[in-house]
Order: sequence, then C-alpha cells, then structure tokens
Amino acid sequence: MANSNSWFVIINPTSGNGASKKKWPEIEKLLKTYKFEFEFEFTKHKNHSIELVQNAIIQGFNRIICIGGDGTLHNIVNGIMLQNKVPYNQVHIGVIPIGTGNDWVKTHGVSNNLENAIQTIKNGHLKIQDVGKIILNNIDKDPTYFINLAGIGFDGFVVSKVNKYKHLGAIAYLSGALLGLFSFKNFHSKVRVNSSIIESKTLMILIGICQYSGGGMQLTKTPNPFDGLLDISIVKNIGKIDILKNVVNLFNGKITNHKKVETYKSKTISVVITDINKPYIQADGELIGTGNLEISIIPKAFSFYC
Repeated sequence: MANSNSWFVIINPTSGNGASKKKWPEIEKLLKTYKFEFEFEFTKHKNHSIELVQNAIIQGFNRIICIGGDGTLHNIVNGIMLQNKVPYNQVHIGVIPIGTGNDWVKTHGVSNNLENAIQTIKNGHLKIQDVGKIILNNIDKDPTYFINLAGIGFDGFVVSKVNKYKHLGAIAYLSGALLGLFSFKNFHSKVRVNSSIIESKTLMILIGICQYSGGGMQLTKTPNPFDGLLDISIVKNIGKIDILKNVVNLFNGKITNHKKVETYKSKTISVVITDINKPYIQADGELIGTGNLEISIIPKAFSFYC
C-alpha cells in the first residue's frame, strides 16, 4: 500500500507527438529535486490511464500526476469517476501539460513550463471543479465524464480528423476545421434545455465547463467550472462561408454573439438527432460515439493542484 506522502505518476509517451517520453528524464530529475516520493508508469494503449489510476487508488494513492495532454487527463478523470473506492474529490491530480492543445490548463493558469508546473503541484493548493456526465441513449456502456467541453456535430467531426494534423500542435484543430468544413453536413436536432425545446438544422451543439477548446477556441459564452452549471451553445444552420468569415471569432469568443447561435446555462441538456446519419460526439477532444444523449453536471467532483 502507498504511504500518505507518495505520488503516482502516469506518463503518456505519445502525448505531444512523443514529447512526453523525450522529456521524462528531465521531469523525473525535477520531481526528485523537489523531493517528490513517487512511483510511475507509462501508458501502453489508448485507455490505459483509466486502468492505471484505478489500480493506484486501490493501492492507496490519492495524489496522481498526469504527464500528457487533454486526452490523458480526460482518461484519468474517467478512471476516478468510474471507481467507488473513495469519493471522487478525495483524489487529487497534478498536471504537467504536454499535449496538442493543452486546453484545460489554460482556464486554470497551469504553466506549460515543466518546472513551473511541478512547483504548482508542490505548493499543494487545491481547487475542486465541476464534472460533466454524458449518457448515450440506447447504448449499454458506462457514462463518459468530461471536465472541459463536449460537442456534437461539426465539433466531433473535426476531432475525428485532427489526428492527421497533430504534428502541427495547437493549430491542428483549426487545420482540421478548415479542411473538414466543406465535407460536413449540418444535421437536424431536438434539444431540451431548461423549459425550452429547440428544434433546428444544426452545425454543432457545445457543452462547456471550462473556457478553451480546440487549441484555444472559445465556443461557449460564460463557462465557469465552479458554478454547477453547463454552458451551452447551439450553433444553428450557419453556412460554410459564414464560418470562414468568423474564424477569428471562434478564438475571441464573439462567435457566441452570432444571430444563429443560442446560448443557455443549465444543469442538464438532452439532445435527440432526428437524421438517419448521426454526427460524432466528442468529450475533452476524445470521440465517444454517436446518437442521442443526456448530459448533466456533477458539482465539485474533480480536485486538482492549481
């Protein structure tokens, strides 16, 4: 069993186009310099970090360091939320961000500098944010949890293409969006949020908790990871040329002021896709499926060093 001073470190060697693996000797040296007592393991397959974090919790670890990008952190969060040995927010996560977008850390001001990120963890200041829960209807699988942003439609379509461009770093998402724009077809949706039902032809539906996604885009209006509410943008039937004209507004947040974008704050949202072809769904930049879904918020469930 782990002692109370021990940390478990999870390294995704493929994050940042292999940067995590290359930088690990430097990170390991810094962790020792800052007197961390730790065990570590590299992930060996896509969802391995879910298994690793759950095994660490069983062994008695409650302090985990994630070395990787948003996808690695997403899996660690799901590992925590899908276990029942300890309360979710009693597992504390430190993040050393080495990924393609590194979007979640932007909201919380976690440094991309290795030593600064390690100092943040060592300082021991904790925050606890909300977590989103996604249930795919008519599919027998565990819920998916997210801490940054989920999307249905064009947003998910871009994620399905972005692996081809990850060598470009943060602009990979913009490259995927621009190149995928003319092959994506808008879809018909029925959205229930608060007391409203919105039926429309739709480009995408975005459900935000934190501020940034897709390499720095700001796609929902007033996200707050501590307010117990989902921040929702329903982007209706915007044309392709109109999107191209608004590329800058995707990054400065002004896209939410577009006349074909409706915004809401809610604890829950349900989405029914009324087309035969169901668009992709993504959570924290990871594809999770297609079809109809329900999303809710779990307040103050994810504890992290900041």
